[in-house]
Order: sequence, then structure tokens, then C-alpha cells
Amino acid sequence: MRATWCPSPLGPLRLCWDAGGRLVALEFCGRAPQAVEAAADCPAACQLGEYFAGVRTAFRLPLAPAGTPFQQRVWQALIDLPFGQTISYGKLAARLGRPGAARAVAAACAANPLPILIPCHRVVAARGLGGYSAGLERKRWLLAHEGAPFPSL
Repeated sequence: MRATWCPSPLGPLRLCWDAGGRLVALEFCGRAPQAVEAAADCPAACQLGEYFAGVRTAFRLPLAPAGTPFQQRVWQALIDLPFGQTISYGKLAARLGRPGAARAVAAACAANPLPILIPCHRVVAARGLGGYSAGLERKRWLLAHEGAPFPSL
């Protein structure tokens, strides 16, 4: 597995990909080992830079997140959710043909190894913001960056 660092307004991001060049993880990090500069030959870092600059609304990258078949279905539904839109855990569960599985959808979002690229930040609770594995402040920032509606707490 290879890795590189990418700067972001949310702190340094560590990008990891497999031998086939497919991204397998994006990690929020407190700090990078040295000054963080995006690798010039890293399309993921370039696309993330465009996203944070407000000129990209969708990613075109080879992704290979490891997960169960249900997690894969949830993550694909999130990729299909347009920029700037939110959906509740319950509505996403119903869209997947699993009404009543809101908690399972929330667990799949929490297990997402590629946040931002697989936009789990766009899933909110029916009566609040819900959780986010990288912290609620980052979730709020990402939703505001996209101009997405979200419940206030």
C-alpha cells in the first residue's frame, strides 16, 4: 500500500491506495509528519484541492473501499447522492430497500474508509446532525462548503 499526504482546510489528509492504484483510505490527521504538500502526480490530491477550492462537485477516481456487501451498497448510494444534498439515515435505508435499517446505515457511514470521496457527511439524522467519524465540526464545515441544508443543534 502506498500513501501520501494532502493539505486541506480541515487539516492534513492521508491518502492510501493499493498496488492497482485504487484508493482504499482517506484519513483525517491531526498533523502531518512534515510540511504537507499534495503530490503533483496524485489525481486524488488534485481533485480534493479542486473540491476544497469550490470548483469540483464530484470525484472521478478509482476507489476500492473494503467492506461488507451492505456497506458497499450504502457507499455506492452515497456516491450517487448529488453535491449539496442531504438525506436522513432512515430515508437512505428505505431507498436501499431496507426500511427500519437506519442504524445499519449509520454504522456503514461510520465505517466508511473514504470520507469526502464517499460523502457520508451528507447523511443526517432525522432530528439533528447525526454523527461523523471525523468529528461534527468537520461535518458541519463540509455541509456548509457544499451549501447543503442541515439541522442546527
